[in-house]
Amino acid sequence: MIKRQLDLKKFKHSMFLFGPRQVGKTYLINTTLSPDRYINLLDLGEFIRYSKDPSLLSKDIAFLNKEKLLVVIDEIQRCPELLNEVQLTMGNRPEVQFILTGSSARKLKRAGVNLLGGRAITLHLHPLTHEELAGMFNFDAVLRYGTIPSIVIEKDIQERNMLLQSYVETYLKEEIQQEALTRNVPAFSKFLELSAFENGNILNFQNIAREVGINSKTIKEYFYILQDTLLGFILYPFTRSHRARLISHPKFYLFDLGVASALRGELSRELIPGSPPYGKSFEHFIILEVKRLLDYRKREAKMSFYRTTDGAEVDLILEFGQDIWAVEIKASSRPQLSDIRGLRSFIKDHKTVKAICVCQTIRPFIDGGIEFLPWQDFMKLL
Repeated sequence: MIKRQLDLKKFKHSMFLFGPRQVGKTYLINTTLSPDRYINLLDLGEFIRYSKDPSLLSKDIAFLNKEKLLVVIDEIQRCPELLNEVQLTMGNRPEVQFILTGSSARKLKRAGVNLLGGRAITLHLHPLTHEELAGMFNFDAVLRYGTIPSIVIEKDIQERNMLLQSYVETYLKEEIQQEALTRNVPAFSKFLELSAFENGNILNFQNIAREVGINSKTIKEYFYILQDTLLGFILYPFTRSHRARLISHPKFYLFDLGVASALRGELSRELIPGSPPYGKSFEHFIILEVKRLLDYRKREAKMSFYRTTDGAEVDLILEFGQDIWAVEIKASSRPQLSDIRGLRSFIKDHKTVKAICVCQTIRPFIDGGIEFLPWQDFMKLL
């Protein structure tokens, strides 16, 4: 059993537990907690029962006749109307703890439903981190296949490929298309594939729109759909102006390396160290690990990237309040100062910044005021 970094036992309040499908939300709950009532809204019978009459929730809880209760509602976004009953129970019986899981916050936002008015904390579960994998961690396999639990534990390579292809075809191309609220299914399907090729790139919405054959406003909406359904996240450029941040061209990262490979049709492609695809995958891996670990460790940090008009770029800017870390990501084991022009440019204009090159060097060193760190050492700093 892989021990997850998110410990649900230490939280006494009700909670939303969000995460993409198959990252292990249900497994984590069932193996670490003992729910008194478990409602799975993916079950057609349960879904029909509660969608017809949400008040049944209060009646079911009353029937249990226990002072303290743990009630789990899986995939709450399928029946958002249940949240009114949840809040009603919270008001009448504060000793009842709810865990409401979901793979999409979009339906809840779109429905404008009651989000419990701050009475429930929000937690996220991600694919496995390198710390969670521990002795099972295989760097080459992670870069190629990602860390969705069911993929990691599958040892047969052909089966891994089939599972990832199935994930993309049955989940992304069917369920997410429903989220898109579009009749143009071929365009959204093409967009999904292009989103994987644009992974980690600065987005040019007009260019993508031309390739897909729809307008740029719709392309932006599609990216927001992927973000709201937890299948990726948007990274904005570094700036002190909030307005400038919103109108600038962002980057987009998919939530898992294996899903990105499957969408590109590159699962059978070997990643060769020193090649551009290897470098891109290494950058993607570092960005994902940083986001996951910051979340689990409850460190408040703003993530962004930096790019000048002449093309100087820093892969990741981390803002911890007034402290700024400028982080360049290089897959090389022997990076040189000449490889990090963007980082050197950034620290000239921001004198108090902590400058780091995350790479695969064997041991850390400093050159030109920049710390060159093995990626494992960097993760321990977060």
